[in-house]
Amino acid sequence: MVRRARRINRELAEVYPYAHPELDFRNPFELLVATVLSAQTTDLRVNQTTPALFAAYPTPEDMAAAVPEEMEEIIRPTGFFRAKTKSLLGLSAALRDEFGGEVPGRLEDLVKLPGVGRKTANVVLGNAFGVPGITVDTHFGRLVRRWKWTDEEDPVKVEAVVAGIFPKSEWTMLSHRVVFHGRRICHARRPACGACPIAPLCPSYGEGETDPEKAGKLLKYEMGGYPGQRLSPPADYPGKPAPALGAG
Repeated sequence: MVRRARRINRELAEVYPYAHPELDFRNPFELLVATVLSAQTTDLRVNQTTPALFAAYPTPEDMAAAVPEEMEEIIRPTGFFRAKTKSLLGLSAALRDEFGGEVPGRLEDLVKLPGVGRKTANVVLGNAFGVPGITVDTHFGRLVRRWKWTDEEDPVKVEAVVAGIFPKSEWTMLSHRVVFHGRRICHARRPACGACPIAPLCPSYGEGETDPEKAGKLLKYEMGGYPGQRLSPPADYPGKPAPALGAG
C-alpha cells in the first residue's frame, strides 16, 4: 500500500505540476481569512468575495474594528456569514492584541485563534510560511479512503496516517495534488475513471464512468477547458482565471 501510495503521488505530480492553493491571497493574513471563509462553500465564491473584504479591512487592526453588520453584508455570498463574521472579528482581535498584528507561524498558536482548526492552520503554515502540513479537507479524506490508504473518518487520524506514509517534505504539495485530483477527475458522485491518469493504480477503479469519451465529459476546471477557481492564478496555471463576482 505504501509503495502504491507513493507512486500515486509521483504520478499526480506529473499530472498537476502546477498544483497550488486555490484561494487568492497576498499575505498570511489574507490566506488565513480566506481559509476561514472557505468553510461550507467553494474557493471560487471566496475568491470572488475577498477583494471587497480586503479593500475594506486590509489589516487585522482594521478588521477587528469592523462593524459586524457591514462585514456580514460583504461576506454574505460565502454563506454562514454571521458565524464567519464572529470568527473573523475574534481572530483579528487576537492577532492585534496577542501577536502584534501578525499571523503566527506555529500550529499551536494558530489553532487558538477563533474559527481556526488544524485544517486551516495547516493551509496557512504550508502556503504562507513554508512549514510542511497535510490539509485534510473533504476531497482529501474522500480520495485517501477511496485509494485504501486508510479507512479513518476523523480528519486528525487521517492526517496522522498519511503523515506516516510520506516524508514531511511532500506533505504540502501532496495535499494540493490530491485536492486538485478530487476536484477535477475523482469526483464524489461520478468519478471520471475512464479519463483518470492513475486508474491502473486505483483499487476503486470502476466506481465511476469507465468509458473514456463519457468520462472526458465529466472533467472540471482546466481539465475540462473551464475556468479555475482563482481570479489571480499563478503564472504557470494552464487554465483560465475565474470571473469576478457578478461577471458570470
